Amino acid sequence: MLDTGDTAWMLASTALVLLMTPGLALFYGGMVRSKSVLNMMMMSLSAIGLVGVLWVLYGYSLAFGDDVGGGLLGDPTEAWGLKGLFVGDYGADPPTFPLSGTIPALVFVGFQATFAIITVALISGAVADRLRFGPWLLFAGLWATVVYFPVAHWVFAFSDDESGVVGGWIANDLGAIDFAGGTAVHINAGVAALALVLVIGSRQGWPREPMRPHNLTLVMLGAGLLWFGWFGFNAGSALGANGTAAFALVNTIAATCAAMLAWLVVERIRDGKPTSLGAASGVVAGLVAITPACASVSPLGAIAVGAIAGVLCALAVGLKYRFGYDDSLDVVGVHLVGGLVGTLLIGFLADPGSPAGVAGILYGGYDQLWRQAVAAVAVLLYSGIVSAVLALLVKFTVGLRLTQEAEVTGVDETEHAETGYDFSNLRTGGLGTSRPATVSEQVPATAGKGS
Repeated sequence: MLDTGDTAWMLASTALVLLMTPGLALFYGGMVRSKSVLNMMMMSLSAIGLVGVLWVLYGYSLAFGDDVGGGLLGDPTEAWGLKGLFVGDYGADPPTFPLSGTIPALVFVGFQATFAIITVALISGAVADRLRFGPWLLFAGLWATVVYFPVAHWVFAFSDDESGVVGGWIANDLGAIDFAGGTAVHINAGVAALALVLVIGSRQGWPREPMRPHNLTLVMLGAGLLWFGWFGFNAGSALGANGTAAFALVNTIAATCAAMLAWLVVERIRDGKPTSLGAASGVVAGLVAITPACASVSPLGAIAVGAIAGVLCALAVGLKYRFGYDDSLDVVGVHLVGGLVGTLLIGFLADPGSPAGVAGILYGGYDQLWRQAVAAVAVLLYSGIVSAVLALLVKFTVGLRLTQEAEVTGVDETEHAETGYDFSNLRTGGLGTSRPATVSEQVPATAGKGS
């Protein structure tokens, strides 16, 4: 039966999760050099347009359609163009349109679309400064189709009317827990980012030349928007305004706070100074790690998940220098490592009193850990291998990266004919002259007149 409270919460959660992608654009945009900021934001925002269309055409059906074999894939023809999901009498009492639990099926469609969108956008941060925009869209569309949509079918719970199965093979047959996307979103995107980095190669001058974030204010703002939107991501995955949503919300707060502090402690010990970039990165690491575990660990367990993720992710971002892969914005160190940490810690910290009702090793349950490990490894291997194949396919057909000259000039100018910042007015004083503007020329003529 339709529940208006649940529906209202899920409408709000859908908007919150969609906001995460512009938040990610700010977060990533601030971390790159000034000559790449627009392209970085475009890669995130273009994911909304591209994946949104694919989701309506066939993505939802591939991910949540009736299973067509072994919990591996949904029927792509069942809900092509969302057919059958918007029929009914919307004015009847009660209305007769299709439901998903206690909410309209179309609300569930929209909510899950935002997950697909941000998963694709996450990958882009690893290849900042050097990936052409057209090939990015081609790779993103292929990747969403053959990697994300099937993996979402494996991991997320859904209702198969014909068989009565709830969830794909990871959720149903394996019994692994991924409440909001630690495997389907973060491990999936993180290992895809690593594969794309290995295929496309390093930036010109990396790691010899410093490539510092050009605007840490944008980074902090983006991290705040991600945290805000993540309440829809985690608490919204309860699919209703209920106790599970409250449980997930509190755990999301607890883990994220702990991760931020843990990252800053690592920086203080290792580098001598805690940084704003470290705080923002710690926030994201905590959000990533608690995503799969937010309905299965206690609040104290959430603090442990966050603290462990904060430490391990802060250490993991340095691995790229040791192993020589140029993950520009630490997608691997934060999302892949954070997703693995959160997924595996369920096997240790799952509290039988939580909504998930599963016991981890600390509570006497010894079989959940292997289930979590199998799920993590399966997604890691499938996504890593297929992502590498797709990257190679694009590389050898249309080409992936900028020319050396274009990369030195800047991807904003060469790919979009734009720049993020117009310094011409600064150079001319804003008055068409070659001198700085005087103080009197900078003050509006109405200043001091009460207007």
